[in-house]
Amino acid sequence: MTLSNPFPPPGAKTELEEGSILSPRFGADGLVTCITTDAATGEILMVAHMSPEALAKTLETGEAWYWSRSRGELWHKGATSGQVQMVLEMRVDCDQDALLLKVKVAGDGGCCHTGRRSCFYRKVEMSEGAPRLIVD
Repeated sequence: MTLSNPFPPPGAKTELEEGSILSPRFGADGLVTCITTDAATGEILMVAHMSPEALAKTLETGEAWYWSRSRGELWHKGATSGQVQMVLEMRVDCDQDALLLKVKVAGDGGCCHTGRRSCFYRKVEMSEGAPRLIVD
């Protein structure tokens, strides 16, 4: 992971919560959580993580870039699948430690590596006192 962070460090609480400067609070692992939704429907498509480099490339290109924790590398969503995510809107939460992307997905419109539209295709239900996963 690239160690340089092009974003200013978080300032005082008031500036962080009410100010106009993007200064994401990356965790100890150097990442910030990112929720990605379909811009047209609001459907949650995926949750991923961004390094400073991934966030900078997303802002620069208008397409979603993430940090793959499993592969330990920068990841341009859709580079191999064709499911490129064009960012139509980006939001940051109140303390700037989570991001929300509203995207339009190219290709077949899917986002999950399992071939599904959303990574959230299973529902947790209680069955005989134990949680069970049910595919919607």
